[in-house]
Amino acid sequence: MIYHHTPRVTGWVGWVWFGGAMMVMAGLFNIITGLAAVFANRVYVQTPARLLLFDITTWGWLHFILGVLVLATGIGVTMGLDWARIVGVVLVMLNALTQLTWIAVNPWWSLAVIAIDVLVLYALIVHGREARPT
Repeated sequence: MIYHHTPRVTGWVGWVWFGGAMMVMAGLFNIITGLAAVFANRVYVQTPARLLLFDITTWGWLHFILGVLVLATGIGVTMGLDWARIVGVVLVMLNALTQLTWIAVNPWWSLAVIAIDVLVLYALIVHGREARPT
């Protein structure tokens, strides 16, 4: 006799898909923010009390690269791929940290993104396994 164990799927699988969709959206926002900082750096006002280790253009490139990675990984998360869930946790934590350093330039946006990142992390870490493809 062969027993097949069917993985238990709860309502949290929707939160995992939400997390993947939010990663796609965060990736797109980071790409747009990064490009704005690189090509229209007058959009952001630098203050003396900032936590930026580089100039706005360098942070723009970092946001752009991170955005592309988060976008691609978010697509993988929505497809239920294990590697995407693991990489997604790392990238979402990195995204939250970059938003923390960006907070002096764009405070309300950074706080909103950090809050969403916490929700995405919870969904990926606690319930991410439920979204595996069958």
